[in-house]
Amino acid sequence: MKKRTLWGLAWTLASLVAAAPAAAQQAPTTYDRAIAAGYKALTLCSGLFNAGREQAQIEAAELNGIYPEYDALVPMLTASVDAGRKIVAVPFDDGLPPRIAAWRPNLGCAQLPIGAGADALAALPRFDAAAPALDREPWPLGEKDAGAQPTGDRKRFGQSIDAAFDGVSFGTGSQTTGVIVVQRGRIVAEKYRQGFGPHVSQRTWSVAKSIAGTVIGVAAGEGLIDTSQPVPVPHWRTPGDPRAAITLDQLLRMASGLHSSTAGNRTDALYFGGAAISDETVAWPLEAKPGARFRYANNDIVLAMLGLRASAGDDARALAFPFTALLWKIGMTRTVPETDWKGNFVMSSQVWTTARDLARFGLLYLQDGVFLGERLLPQDWAKYVAAPSGPQPEGEFGYGATFWLMNKSPGVPADTYAAFGNRGQYVVIVPSREIVIVRRGEDPTGKRFDIAEFTAQVLAVLR
Repeated sequence: MKKRTLWGLAWTLASLVAAAPAAAQQAPTTYDRAIAAGYKALTLCSGLFNAGREQAQIEAAELNGIYPEYDALVPMLTASVDAGRKIVAVPFDDGLPPRIAAWRPNLGCAQLPIGAGADALAALPRFDAAAPALDREPWPLGEKDAGAQPTGDRKRFGQSIDAAFDGVSFGTGSQTTGVIVVQRGRIVAEKYRQGFGPHVSQRTWSVAKSIAGTVIGVAAGEGLIDTSQPVPVPHWRTPGDPRAAITLDQLLRMASGLHSSTAGNRTDALYFGGAAISDETVAWPLEAKPGARFRYANNDIVLAMLGLRASAGDDARALAFPFTALLWKIGMTRTVPETDWKGNFVMSSQVWTTARDLARFGLLYLQDGVFLGERLLPQDWAKYVAAPSGPQPEGEFGYGATFWLMNKSPGVPADTYAAFGNRGQYVVIVPSREIVIVRRGEDPTGKRFDIAEFTAQVLAVLR
């Protein structure tokens, strides 16, 4: 029996086991298998070599409860891990090479495009500088003396933190992996699920968008880029290209007017297919006047970072910039922003970091862009990212510039804004209360953690 027929049989059996109605589904195409293999290769590579975790834990957490079209398929694909070379390969078809993801210092894992063999690994971009050793420095730059006692009802506060892990109180089926609460600059609560901890990283998903917006803010403060001006995407410079008028501000506010295959956070070809940002995202046409509508899109943020790369003028400088201008300056030495195979940062989603590093990130905004006396972000950048401008999304949360607004959530101060990410990643910033709340999770598809209710409960018991 041919391999293709075996795949169809395996898919049908897996679908029948998962749910009876799925029996009518068609067998996955070669492309479906390629995307699923890329999902597995990249996720295992990042989890193993960014976070230092065990393969079984990654498969049980990050590779479980994923997008329905891949959830049954991914477990049937066998991964080959080369721990010495830090490479993961996942075969998916007899006629094509396996999907390959490879780790590099600082830049984490990049996946090769569909059809590329291991010979392409030599061309992957690198940034091999050593991160500064800061752990012995005082918090927040380092790890020393990070904790303090909360001010308020400690018993009820502890109960709220515990409830975040019970999988019921803030969303049935939610799976919290970590919670940190920072009050007046110090950690007053920190708890992790077994197998996770202060130095165990996870993928941020769309929290990366807020990190990208912050990198761009630092660049704006240095005069490297101007948010009010058209974003310098090289591919749009042909005379008459209407996309050349899209400003960086419009990209940061999800108001580019660009078409994409789906609204929201599904860019499978980019995230799991190995497509390069400089090939995939630059090709979409306009379908609305820039600035006239809100459409949440991964493409807008990676295009903003592509513009920053062009502004840097030098690829080596562009690769180093997030680290030397922001991350390492605020102690985020365990944060890994990954790139595609052509050296473009996939900072709409593909950043791995720890809960403590996200707490540092929140503190930077709580202090209006100043960290340990040094101004890293332009004056009032925090107000800029938290201010709505132009069309807004429907629903409870508004949108600023790469941050969500929680000004309509009951029990939450009107100045609260947050970074949100898939599978339950949250960084909530409450300036009027001097509080940052970080929640990490691996929530399965359709099982959401109620971050607004959790925030309200925490704030209610702190003083």
